[in-house]
Amino acid sequence: MLYVDVASWQAELDGLLNTVGPRFGRSEPRERAARYVGGLVAGLERKNGWTLAEHAGEVSPDGMQRLLRRADWDVDGVRDDIRDYVVDRLGHTGAVLVADDTGFVKKGDKSAGVQRQYTGTSGKTDNCQIGTFLAYVAPAGHALIDRHLYLPESWLGDRDRCQNAGIPADAELLTKPRIAIEMLQRTIDADVPFTWFTADEAFGQVKYLRVWLEERDVFHVVATRCNDDVFARGIGAGRVDEIIAGLPTRAWQRMSCGDGAHGPRVYDWVRVPIRPWWASGRGHWLLARRSVSDPTEIAYYICYAPRRTSLATLIWVAGRRWPVEECFKQAKQETGLDDYQVRTWRGWYAHITLSMLALAWLAAVRAAEALKGEPRPTPTSSSRSASPKPAA
Repeated sequence: MLYVDVASWQAELDGLLNTVGPRFGRSEPRERAARYVGGLVAGLERKNGWTLAEHAGEVSPDGMQRLLRRADWDVDGVRDDIRDYVVDRLGHTGAVLVADDTGFVKKGDKSAGVQRQYTGTSGKTDNCQIGTFLAYVAPAGHALIDRHLYLPESWLGDRDRCQNAGIPADAELLTKPRIAIEMLQRTIDADVPFTWFTADEAFGQVKYLRVWLEERDVFHVVATRCNDDVFARGIGAGRVDEIIAGLPTRAWQRMSCGDGAHGPRVYDWVRVPIRPWWASGRGHWLLARRSVSDPTEIAYYICYAPRRTSLATLIWVAGRRWPVEECFKQAKQETGLDDYQVRTWRGWYAHITLSMLALAWLAAVRAAEALKGEPRPTPTSSSRSASPKPAA
């Protein structure tokens, strides 16, 4: 991870803040938002209302709380500006979109959407909110470009509780795959350049999401559960774990899916063509990844891509999911993603969006630092109909 000297890149941050400026109805919230973001990237140990207010020279957190809860600004408009900024700085036709969720552990039962539910953040069932995000992963870097607060059914069945938390009356019960579809549709409508989509089992095991992706010709490598059923060519119908277990040892190939924090991430891989019928120029595969140190540890993926797509490319795409975890880690450690002290629906979206803005700026700066002296990738229109190639 590259260290960023905030002062030396202040002009870049100011430019981004000027870009989102028209989304604010008045100068006061626009200026306070700039101070809020300045605090998010200032290296404070904690980035809550009090510490951000103190950093901005304010005597209380009231102004910062007002910015998040009810100040006149277009929060979703700023989200769209962040996405466009990320594309401008990192955009690449071979980019991968990644859907994932993260938890925000909370006390009490007043925060919008909070309940006892499983979160990978603590690795257990905890009292928390769950946010579903879409990340943009390109050769030059990665950042979060969309977000949605998950609302459990227990909340939507209690309209008084929703009203107290500022949840809109028309809020719907959306599963995480449905949330992913909404975010993907916004991204497609905005002509964001990308080639692939990937996600973990919570999303990939859901067949209506895979059907939606195919109908829009979105190439994907998505994880699925071990008991998912498929039709494998030359083998027949069955569970994916049983189909993979029946393959000969020589079918497996040892390959890396990319570098991690400790070097190349090497696994054994195999793929099997599935589906009795393929559309012209397209193919479907079951992909499996087996741990080298523990051969009983196997992950499964459903893949849809151009017919001539190589095994190496599918493996590369499967490995592009890890940057979203890095986005969450960086955003929580460096831009205060989980440091908020607001309970309302609007407050959550406002804080998360400004944290995403700060993270996007950091991603752009790090990309620029890393590419000094090298030509930047030129943002181009989407090429999802072209045959993709893994990044170098």
